[in-house]
Amino acid sequence: QVQLVESGGGLVQAGGSLRLSCAASGRTFSNYVMAWFRQAPGKEREFVAASAWSGGNTYSADSLKGRFTISRDNAKNTVYLQMNSLKPEDTAIYYCAADRDHKGSYAWLGSYDYWGQGTQVTVSS
Repeated sequence: QVQLVESGGGLVQAGGSLRLSCAASGRTFSNYVMAWFRQAPGKEREFVAASAWSGGNTYSADSLKGRFTISRDNAKNTVYLQMNSLKPEDTAIYYCAADRDHKGSYAWLGSYDYWGQGTQVTVSS
């Protein structure tokens, strides 16, 4: 069983930055695809970014490229989401997710076996 714990959320003004962290338990973290999703009030959960086990391959939602960057530190069992130039529409709960089997559909919720509890990000205008 893998446990994921997100941190780093909070309230920030538009144009500001935040870095989210997701700490994972388990000895095989480096083998997992790790991803971030977000869910705004009244909306479906949507894909933000993913990092393949090697860390060299990353995938981001087209609408967020250039502002959001995923990275990981396998030695620390941690994945990060750097968010810059934040906008009020980025307000959401941000979830960390892990795919143990490399199912290949990085943007699909069903690919992920484990989820964190989420961390709230609120961007004020």
